[in-house]
Amino acid sequence: MLDSRNSERSAEEAPADPAGVLVCRGIRGAISVDADDSRAIATATKRLLAEILVRNDVRLDDIASVLFTLTPDLHASFPALAAREMGWAYIPMLHAVEVDVPGALARCIRVLMHVNTRRSLAEIEHVYLDKAVALRPDLLRVVR
Repeated sequence: MLDSRNSERSAEEAPADPAGVLVCRGIRGAISVDADDSRAIATATKRLLAEILVRNDVRLDDIASVLFTLTPDLHASFPALAAREMGWAYIPMLHAVEVDVPGALARCIRVLMHVNTRRSLAEIEHVYLDKAVALRPDLLRVVR
């Protein structure tokens, strides 16, 4: 069920570029998981998604779709199940297995969230948590 805070917005608040056209941007994120356990996957997923929403001022109605990837060592649960528990019932979500590169970060959930926003590319805050901060240190911002 959608939260009313996420669905009510006036026309003046609608995400748009200066010409009034909606802009769709991708927000990246990743988080490491301590174990291949459904509870650990759900907890990490919820934490990551909540942080992406807060840092980028995203509401559920802003989200066009979400793509999750998991490293091959995570298969106890689908991250979208955790998102649905957060009320994301109508958002299209898809999963894939990350490429199994030798030496890559293990037990990692990655996300690519497509959102409608007023923010420019440079204003998007990509979110990397826990051991996943090592994936994109160039995008690391101080947590507010």
